[in-house]
Amino acid sequence: MELPSTPLKFGYGTNGFTHHRLDAVLGILADLGYDGVALTLDHIHLDPYADDLPRRVAGLARALDRYDLAVTVETGAPYLLHPTGKHLPTLMADEHGRRTDLLRRAVRIAADLGSPTVHLCSGPAPDGWSEADAFKQLAHGLGPVLETAEQHGVALAFEPEPYMFVDSVERCLRLAELLGGHELFGITLDVGHAHCTEERPVLECVRQAAPRLLNVQIEDMRRGVHEHLELGSGEIDFPPVLAELRALGHRGLVSVEIQGGALDAPEVARRCLDFLRTAAA
Repeated sequence: MELPSTPLKFGYGTNGFTHHRLDAVLGILADLGYDGVALTLDHIHLDPYADDLPRRVAGLARALDRYDLAVTVETGAPYLLHPTGKHLPTLMADEHGRRTDLLRRAVRIAADLGSPTVHLCSGPAPDGWSEADAFKQLAHGLGPVLETAEQHGVALAFEPEPYMFVDSVERCLRLAELLGGHELFGITLDVGHAHCTEERPVLECVRQAAPRLLNVQIEDMRRGVHEHLELGSGEIDFPPVLAELRALGHRGLVSVEIQGGALDAPEVARRCLDFLRTAAA
């Protein structure tokens, strides 16, 4: 007798709610029926450098419990560390340790919130570097972060991102090899990004990432155009993707990431959840 597959858990990213206070975001998502939230650390919702950070984190942990929402912590705010350099500094060129410090803070915040993962990405490779040197330095830079992850039992969920140094599942897996197959190094697969830039079809990307898949981000997209679109307004065929994730037994969040919908965030979130429920049925 075939056992029923585990239902997928849907979340929504706070970077799509930049005009709302965080507690309001949690209440809206809970009322809509979302299972969780992908929390971007930034100056808007939870500043990892706030003087009263422990108090804020403790209050957020209570709110997540009250709303019965799972959480994953994300570190993709593009200008958090540099006002004009998008995603800078990177772990490949982190002379003053600012990216390392942010990621270690994120791991500690994740542990306090009950998030099993911290999402991160590579950023761009420094100009003039060879691929081998960039991979070597990125793996080296991840070392201290993984040490903190080990102390707190939080996994790193690395996302391939268009136009960054690590821009494909294959390159994520290569990085995993350089880290000795570390058990706390995994993958965040963004379905839209996969459709946008990967040579393989999205379903093959899902299967390729499966052994290390921790989180999924989801939005619609068009081939070759890195623009996060509302579900159903791009080119992706979602039912087979969601069916594959369910068949693989994916237990992490599948989180909508539509930053451009912030002005109409409650309605965008409602429509996206309706779409996902229908596509997953």
